[in-house]
Amino acid sequence: MANSKLLLAFSLHLVLALFVFDLANAQGLKLEFYKKSCPSAEYIIKKTTKDFISRAPTLAAPLLRMHFHDCFVRGCDGSVLLNSTSSNQAEKDAIPNQTLRGYQVIDAAKAALEKACPGVVSCADIVALVARDAVLEINGPFWSVPTGRRDGRVSIASEALTNLPAPFFNITQLIASFASKGLSVKDLVVLSGGHTIGIGHCTSFTNRLYNFTGRGDTDPSMDQNYIANLKNRCKPGDTTTFVQMDPGSSQKFDSSYYTVVGKRRGLFQSDAALLDDSTTRAYVQLSSNPSGSSTFLNDFEESMVKMGNIGVLTGSSGEIRKQCSRIN
Repeated sequence: MANSKLLLAFSLHLVLALFVFDLANAQGLKLEFYKKSCPSAEYIIKKTTKDFISRAPTLAAPLLRMHFHDCFVRGCDGSVLLNSTSSNQAEKDAIPNQTLRGYQVIDAAKAALEKACPGVVSCADIVALVARDAVLEINGPFWSVPTGRRDGRVSIASEALTNLPAPFFNITQLIASFASKGLSVKDLVVLSGGHTIGIGHCTSFTNRLYNFTGRGDTDPSMDQNYIANLKNRCKPGDTTTFVQMDPGSSQKFDSSYYTVVGKRRGLFQSDAALLDDSTTRAYVQLSSNPSGSSTFLNDFEESMVKMGNIGVLTGSSGEIRKQCSRIN
């Protein structure tokens, strides 16, 4: 019986691995893309990431967020890294991206790679690999990252505003936003679990505390004790203070985010919205239990691979930037 269970478990893992491999190949990506052209590429990225995260573990969350923000605008093409020019305001300067951090990690990895293998490794691949390695450094899950992405040449601030799901989105808007990128309702609730690490700025949720419907009221879907706690931290008009998205566990990658949401203490309206759909609500309830933790971590790995395949440029499309902040 024990051998049968082990065989079944192995078979399931093999099926998942083949699914991920086939999905990546369908997009023109593959595992170990740089095996011949730059054999040390993934090691260099991992070492660079480790060096930064060991000194500043709180960088893991923004680096994960950077990957998400990159992929949701023009696909995973590194466009979020481009600087604005005199004639164009880039994604980096759009309001949703003004709180992004961790560009120095990407730049350091790119500089090291340019010394080892000039003009070979894309910034888009660096973003994807750094996000994975940063999460792994804080004892989060590991997922295979197929590579071969190329860098985009276009970055427009207004596209970030129209493509990134806002913290005030309701469940209908969230589902539509993720569906437009080829992601399912399950992917939505799973990837939302990334909020188990990191912070939220007061400006992203103070409307829920002070003026939810324009009448000086609070959001009735939020736990009143939590509202009182947040009011002590965030005063009206506060643009600098931030709080943990998963209080007490913001540097540990686990499923406790779902416990917080289940208690009506999700920081953003988009967190609270997960209780407004039967599928997402069931997942929140499942992952709130200790037995659901491993399910969430496995699901997160799968959804991150799917997200990393959104709109990728491969082959002769795009370019391999020499510097991640500007086109060649």
